[in-house]
Amino acid sequence: MSEQATKFDELTRYIRVRSAPEDKFVEFDFAIGHPELFVELVLPKAAFQLFCKHNNVIHMSSDQIRLVDEDMVKWRFGEKGHR
Repeated sequence: MSEQATKFDELTRYIRVRSAPEDKFVEFDFAIGHPELFVELVLPKAAFQLFCKHNNVIHMSSDQIRLVDEDMVKWRFGEKGHR
């Protein structure tokens, strides 16, 4: 069984915007390769647009967002999906 390793530059980059459209700064989650492993970032709108273009990002799907949220609850409260 041989798996071809994906080059870092080929990994999908995901974003999830958490701020409101009218906010001065864009608060967002950014992940490379795995939507559940993300960092929280804040950028001015113009810088955010450039960041997205440079990284060729895609928005997390609603299913990915749901799974990330469920995992966050599990880590905070000890049981998947339960507070």
